[in-house]
Amino acid sequence: WTSTLVTAGVYLLIRFNMMLIDMFFLKVLLLLSGLTMFMAGISANYEFDLKKIIALSTLSQLGLMMSILSMGMSDLAFFHLLTHAMFKALLFMCAGVVIHMMSDVQDIRYMGGISFYIPFTGLCLNISNLALCGLPFLAGFYSKDLILEMVSMSNLNLMIFFLYYVSTGLTVFYTIRLLFYFMINDYNLFVVYNLYDEDYIMLKSMFMLLFMSLITGSLLSWMIFNYPYMIYLPFNLKMMVIYVMMIGLFLGYLVSNMKIYSINKFLMTYNLS
Repeated sequence: WTSTLVTAGVYLLIRFNMMLIDMFFLKVLLLLSGLTMFMAGISANYEFDLKKIIALSTLSQLGLMMSILSMGMSDLAFFHLLTHAMFKALLFMCAGVVIHMMSDVQDIRYMGGISFYIPFTGLCLNISNLALCGLPFLAGFYSKDLILEMVSMSNLNLMIFFLYYVSTGLTVFYTIRLLFYFMINDYNLFVVYNLYDEDYIMLKSMFMLLFMSLITGSLLSWMIFNYPYMIYLPFNLKMMVIYVMMIGLFLGYLVSNMKIYSINKFLMTYNLS
């Protein structure tokens, strides 16, 4: 639902983008949506509620769509809206299966070892999370990488550039954190744990969405752009998305590397937020 209802305002602005050209409102919108993207990424890192983490990541992607829309590239915003709908719907379905399996507990600290009990749901969750990060040649990569490269080519100031790239790094950060809490953490024997079997009725639609999350990026970039974007960047700037993904992965690994009987290192940085 978040993939459709929340993006209705973005879709409205995409439809009305011809009216908004050369307005001062767009400059304000660029600043506000960049800050939205950044702050949603920050607060998703300090959240323990599973649905709240996914909703904050949706908010971060909405900030990305709105900011590229305020630069006047409505087709890129629409492209990212469509690809984001695919993997975020899959992510919500996996989260719903997990929460139902936990008998309606949403706290990720109670989850752990999910991949051992529901392997296919864990697979779908991981792949949709990686598509959200913008892992190369999944769905999110095509739209996110194109948006970030168009930002790198535009002559905007360093703050917007910083907001975009740090938000991309933070996306990888909370994804790795979620992965550690879900897959790598030990199975926390909680009282209300209710280990069902794999939900095979849900898996049918989840595998369809998984297939769409794999192919829809390349398919849509071939279908909806009638004129290809010419991107001419130096090598380090071109690879900047991969660099911030690597940094976010490394930092997320350092922060969430949990050993049993040790204080979670993440709480040491809580005072900074």
